[in-house]
Amino acid sequence: MRLLRVNIINADTCGGLLDGLDVQVRTPSKTSEFTPLCLIGPNGAGKSQFLQIVAEIFQSIFHTISPAEEREESNPSLQFVIEYLIHKNKEEPADHVKVSRTSKNKKKATLIIAVLQSDGTWKPIDIESPKAKELLPTKVVGYTSGDNETLSLPFLHSRSGYAEEVGTQALIATKETTDLPDTRLMLIDYGTNLEVLAANLLLASSSRKRKILEHSGVSTLHTFRCIIQLAHTAVPKIKKSGSSRKGIQLTDELEEIIERLGECSTCQNYDEKDECYTFDFFVDDEMSKAFSEFWKTSLELYVSLHKLAMLNDLAIPKKARVRFKKQIEARRFAARLPEPQDEDKVFRFERVSFRKNGSAETVDYVSLSDGEHQLAQLLGTFSMVSSPNVLFLLDEPESHFNPKWRVEFVSRILDLPTPNGTRRKDSEASKQDALLTTHAPFVPSDLKKEQVLIFSKDEKSGEVEVRTPRYETFGTTFDSILDECFDIRPPISREPQDEIERLRKSTDPDEIRSAMDRLGYSVEKAFLADRLRQLSNKD
Repeated sequence: MRLLRVNIINADTCGGLLDGLDVQVRTPSKTSEFTPLCLIGPNGAGKSQFLQIVAEIFQSIFHTISPAEEREESNPSLQFVIEYLIHKNKEEPADHVKVSRTSKNKKKATLIIAVLQSDGTWKPIDIESPKAKELLPTKVVGYTSGDNETLSLPFLHSRSGYAEEVGTQALIATKETTDLPDTRLMLIDYGTNLEVLAANLLLASSSRKRKILEHSGVSTLHTFRCIIQLAHTAVPKIKKSGSSRKGIQLTDELEEIIERLGECSTCQNYDEKDECYTFDFFVDDEMSKAFSEFWKTSLELYVSLHKLAMLNDLAIPKKARVRFKKQIEARRFAARLPEPQDEDKVFRFERVSFRKNGSAETVDYVSLSDGEHQLAQLLGTFSMVSSPNVLFLLDEPESHFNPKWRVEFVSRILDLPTPNGTRRKDSEASKQDALLTTHAPFVPSDLKKEQVLIFSKDEKSGEVEVRTPRYETFGTTFDSILDECFDIRPPISREPQDEIERLRKSTDPDEIRSAMDRLGYSVEKAFLADRLRQLSNKD
């Protein structure tokens, strides 16, 4: 998967901020390296909105070509042209795909998918054919470190559609009913952190666990508890003929997931009144073996845990769910689905602890910092989602990192071992793509200029402009990147900058000398020292 071009014709998003934007994000190349793209620029320049629209574009494509996997679309009036590369297999070159949905003369927009031929012409593909599905990304993974309604919305819309269908199918399920297909949109946010960690730390290899946790001073998972309550007061109670369930009705797939968790648990309890399952896990090698009997990969286990977690939407009041759906349809994004209280959730984790490195001591999950949670979750996500043709959309993924971790962020991802034991950049996972936004110079300094897109907004016209840097960013100093991307010269705060500018006009050497004792090192302080020498020479 390599994103090449995004042309946003009409998005009806954020007041049409990005309407008409046509960005050649990269040119086709034969490289097989994982080359993430960095979107950088000031607030309000459209970076997060760009990620949102890319997610909505693929959601619309999935919904049209594979509606069983993506049941709804959050922006049905979206018009676009998007080009990307899809890798079929090792032997064949990647397909150059173009998907467009445009409308003329107020006619209904039609989705067209085509593949570039060797003679430079585009060959249309029947959207109902198996070939069309093969030309789509296998997953679009969104990540946000906070309550970012912008990026989250299409993913939350996708999730709510899945949860509704689970509830519907559970009521009509028969022996012939098959499992519901997973959604192709997958949101990773703070609410999924423990699902990601548990899946990785139960089934990942020792080398992958070490890479995911080495920054936090802990080595592996020690204990955790899963609680599943199906008939408590916050969830709807719908009786199904022939079912013994008093509360939420489950599909056979979800019933099997609960049964498997019980098989793997150290001990368990069942409260018939609330149909509440409590599973306690003391994690050791034998427990990991038990989980591996039911789930082959970390991703499979994550998906199962997340399917239970998506039932938490049923604990959200119906009025809130209806309001959210109407806001999506009206393109009003001031709010998002509320998060149920822990005690009201259908599925939740409790009592999570880790083993400390080289010690018998344990550390509670809550005692780790936001940055430690965030980095472990990001590395865990990249570790378990290692198949080709996946697109990651990451909104400020390093927001809670300290400067050292920000500097190391890209390297950590590239060095992650994949499930088959190879380095990420030497495996099929290299055939993935990632777009990430940032306000910091650390990430661009790790990437070549072709991988950096600078977003800015013209103050007069309000139009968003996107360009690549004028000089090489790989290995460039942070000062130079701040200058290029944010027009910050010098990279010091405004207050000391104004003070230095005032002092450079002063004619009093004593005032300058006294002020210099209060100032830290900077190029601007050197200019001030030169001013002091000039005044001293006059004397």
